Amino acid sequence: MARQVSVVGVGYLGLVHAVCLAHHGHPVVALDTDEQRIAGLRDGVLPFFEPGLEEIFEQAQARGLLHFTTDPADLADAEVHFLCVGTPQSADGRHTDTSYVEAAASRLAPYLSRDALVVGKSTVPVGTANALAARLRNLTGREVRLAWSPEFVRQGRCVHDTLEPDRIVYGVGGSRANDDIAVLDEIFAPQYAAGADRVVVDYATAELVKAAANAYLATKISFINAVAELCEASGADALALADAIGLDRRIGRDFLSPGLGFGGGCLPKDLNGLGARAEEYDAARPAALLREVDAINDKARTNVVELALDLCDGDLYGKRVAILGAAFKPHTDDVRDSPALDVASICRALGAQVVVHDPIALDNARRAHPELSYRDNVLDACNKADVVLHLTEWPQYAELDPAQLATVVGRACIVDGRHGLDPDRWSDAGWRYRAFGRPLAATAIDSGQILGQEAL
Repeated sequence: MARQVSVVGVGYLGLVHAVCLAHHGHPVVALDTDEQRIAGLRDGVLPFFEPGLEEIFEQAQARGLLHFTTDPADLADAEVHFLCVGTPQSADGRHTDTSYVEAAASRLAPYLSRDALVVGKSTVPVGTANALAARLRNLTGREVRLAWSPEFVRQGRCVHDTLEPDRIVYGVGGSRANDDIAVLDEIFAPQYAAGADRVVVDYATAELVKAAANAYLATKISFINAVAELCEASGADALALADAIGLDRRIGRDFLSPGLGFGGGCLPKDLNGLGARAEEYDAARPAALLREVDAINDKARTNVVELALDLCDGDLYGKRVAILGAAFKPHTDDVRDSPALDVASICRALGAQVVVHDPIALDNARRAHPELSYRDNVLDACNKADVVLHLTEWPQYAELDPAQLATVVGRACIVDGRHGLDPDRWSDAGWRYRAFGRPLAATAIDSGQILGQEAL
């Protein structure tokens, strides 16, 4: 059964959610205060790159199921309202700013029908849903139906994760919680048909599920980077080690890759927000753990710079540094808290001439870091480079011909900050290859052999 729904906020989360709801046949009205973005969407222009989004966006518009507005009055007929506004870091860089959620609720309140259900999807600190329920009650003079259903999408796989999630969490409360569950079950029926699990909990647990999941993933990344420091000191191979321990089904291989660590608009923000909330609840040990996870992540970036310095005889001043990658991860044009651009900026601060390439994210990178130089072509970016830094794991970079690239660089030196290149292939082509936590010489037993042995 199709339901008239609204989506408040057409940033990354909101727009993908709105398009996917329309894809499943629900008429959607999407609201945002950004008039330029809304005008662009009405004209069929997507504000960011996400694989698979353009096709279903065009299909939804052609079916007349997707409408965009800046006027909250246009949401009055919706039966279900999804709050998908941003929750950035606060000015202190640690807490989570929930002012956009509060403002969205205030704008929506006058147009809520008595039977409407409000569903929060934004990532918020624990306690936010209860506070929002009180705000809506004060604004409307009645109990407003409210649920919290956090998203678990990954940039670069956001459409897939929205249409085929591994789980959907409902945080419910109030006198009509069972009715709210029934409505959500109806809306997400296609996802359950695709194999998603359903988890029904209270508000606080739903809020913490999202924050704790991201904090755990961040911890896993920082753990392997901490171990990589020991590997670097001892001569062990961090990548082979990660493959070996990842075969343990209790651990798993995902998010266990050493390298530059995490970035983007989610993991750093959510990690810091959860740590700040833990301090507010006087949970000192989890707060300390999360601070250390963040510190290890920052150190992973300087580790790559140190390798570049080593390949350049200890000095980057006047050296030409080619950066392969600007996005914080492949398959997205998002450069928020990009480890690659952070390393690029550090190199520039050390006196290097820095040139950046990325297949998708150059426009966003230019806006974020206009002081850096950019090239649309990999060979141009690497021209006369003293060292090449591989910092975003785009598939295109793994497919580069190291022999061809060696003909344009000044010195055949490369730092594989993502452990995404074949060290033997690059070394055989005459390159000095370095990757933090791996021996200087290519290992005799590489990760493919380890995985192949396990398959036997």
